[in-house]
Amino acid sequence: MNKFCDLLGIDVPIVCAPFGPWDQVDLAAAVCAAGALGSLGTAVRPLPELREQWARLRDRTDRPFAINHTIRPLDEEAFAATLRFHPDVVSFHLGVCPDLIVRAHDAGIPWMQQVVDRAQAEQALAAGADVLIAQGGEAGGNGGFVSTMVLVPQLVDLAGDVPVVAAGGIADGRGLAAALSLGASGVVMGTRFLASDEMAISADWKLRILAADAVDAVKVPNADRVLPPTNRPGGPPTQPRMLRTPLTEALTTRPDTVDPAVTVPEVLAALRGGRGDEYIPFAGQTVGLIDDVRPAADIVRSVLDGAAAALTIATARSREFTPSPTVH
Repeated sequence: MNKFCDLLGIDVPIVCAPFGPWDQVDLAAAVCAAGALGSLGTAVRPLPELREQWARLRDRTDRPFAINHTIRPLDEEAFAATLRFHPDVVSFHLGVCPDLIVRAHDAGIPWMQQVVDRAQAEQALAAGADVLIAQGGEAGGNGGFVSTMVLVPQLVDLAGDVPVVAAGGIADGRGLAAALSLGASGVVMGTRFLASDEMAISADWKLRILAADAVDAVKVPNADRVLPPTNRPGGPPTQPRMLRTPLTEALTTRPDTVDPAVTVPEVLAALRGGRGDEYIPFAGQTVGLIDDVRPAADIVRSVLDGAAAALTIATARSREFTPSPTVH
């Protein structure tokens, strides 16, 4: 039995990452229908729009799904409304907020906390997180600098009975097989699901993902100049990973030329309009593994099939290294 799947009532140990301000109701519904865990983000959207998305997803599926919050920014009104709506799980990233975890637990809602290093994982476990997402630095969006291959076994050893799911660098069945071999109970995939039929982002962004290599998804320093501020104490240092644009190049090489008073309203308007890829196209290094746009159900199925094949191959190869019994 898979303790992560058992906890959340899902059939498949795959989570579709939340994508902040972009509408992913169609994607989340398709992921849920495939037996995995769909997610909805909440960042920079007004509460009436969020409520409409939540209701639309609940009308589309009776399967479990997550609603995500973050301290960049934390909308207290939206968080309280989330608890009243009572999703199957709340996911959270960019900081550990023990008081929010208590409020979720008081409402009977499990808490899935994304962390980027061991110290942050210790904070999350002490605060009562029910699931840890071990996000490696390969991931798109805001993340840390420890690789998934190192972070996952660290946190598995630390977490005891608390399930750990791996994020960052995972786009196919080999990634799921590797995560399971490291002791994780499942995986979170973001960039792979950005390149899906159902995800409501621009076709240009999806085409850029297909055309990019892993080295084209870069950490962007000074991004705080254009991203919403945090309104609670943050966690360890992070930087977002994105595909290159004129804005990311300016932030990297000429940050003083980026005027937040001008750029932030432009970026927010683009995000709320379903774009934003012309400014900050979040993407992980898995762009180097993605060469098609296809339905989310096909993605889930191919990851499961690929993981089974990879584990079969690994088992066969492991026999090559099994010492023969000593003959006396």
